[in-house]
Amino acid sequence: MEGSEATLAANLGAFAVSAAVVWYAGSRLAYLSDALSDRLHLAKSLVGLLFLSLATSLPEVATTLTGAVQQNSDLVLNNLFGGIALQTAILAMSDFWATRSITSYPRKANHALEAMLVVLLLSIVLIFTQLGERISLAEVGLGSVIVAAVYGGAIALLRWYDDASDWVPVDLPDPDPLPFPAPTGLREESLRALFWHTALAVLLILVFGLALVLLADRIAEQSGLGTSFVGVTLLAGATSLPELTTSLTAVRIGAYTMAISNIFGSNLIMVVLIFPADLLYRKSPILNDASLTVDLSLTFGILVTTIYLIGLIVRRKPRVGRVGLDSVLVLICFATSLWVYYLAR
Repeated sequence: MEGSEATLAANLGAFAVSAAVVWYAGSRLAYLSDALSDRLHLAKSLVGLLFLSLATSLPEVATTLTGAVQQNSDLVLNNLFGGIALQTAILAMSDFWATRSITSYPRKANHALEAMLVVLLLSIVLIFTQLGERISLAEVGLGSVIVAAVYGGAIALLRWYDDASDWVPVDLPDPDPLPFPAPTGLREESLRALFWHTALAVLLILVFGLALVLLADRIAEQSGLGTSFVGVTLLAGATSLPELTTSLTAVRIGAYTMAISNIFGSNLIMVVLIFPADLLYRKSPILNDASLTVDLSLTFGILVTTIYLIGLIVRRKPRVGRVGLDSVLVLICFATSLWVYYLAR
């Protein structure tokens, strides 16, 4: 018993160290992404959607593909879809650092479109988890193929819509000035140096993000918690830590659109990962093995994303202190989801 407790304590300590490294690397990556977007004259929403979301999703990518190779459908599905509500709650937590409701800042409909596409993909997956994969080819289900095709179309649509200006809200708050200076000398760095720093930050996120995943799995075994419950809580939390630190840092430096696109872009990636996972999972179409916890996580993902979609459309919204009502509702829904997951474990 004592040895088991010592091992658990050691794993918890290693988990904390790995989390600290990921936190630092994620913060640094947000600064670097902001600097690169200015240097390359790219929209911050585009950088958040196509680069930052992919970089911070690397632990999820590695965990998902490893779980699929190991034929562990429970780990794959719970990690992927359990992270949707969690990452959306991260955006809600970021709202505490914004002067006004974070969904009041976007000047285009890009983010509302991103939210709608997340809801669309989650709805498609939910249909196939309920109906079952009745059509498959080489154990790859029709549902995962449709998700991959829709994701490709969604990215093309978002890239095209980035230059559109047919939806222009009025009475927008100005972005806040930087509350503290960016890292010393960052803006004086050469473009090549910025790329090298970015590559290092991404590598740290990947290596120590994977360490978090392995440690979370060990902690789950030693603590005696159910694998489904751990998959949608501790494991999803470990792989979502890069999104947390990058989003908080982006909001603190006034890059609100990058923070929003980072979260919605990461959620889109989480859903489309079901396709490569299905290719590697050889027992059957992977969505056929979805549990009640997976269905619940999909439902909560749709719920919290819809709340933010409403918040993006309704420009003048009530606030609770400095935080938008939509963010408060998202946090309440996320807290409720943890209780529901525990009951369904």
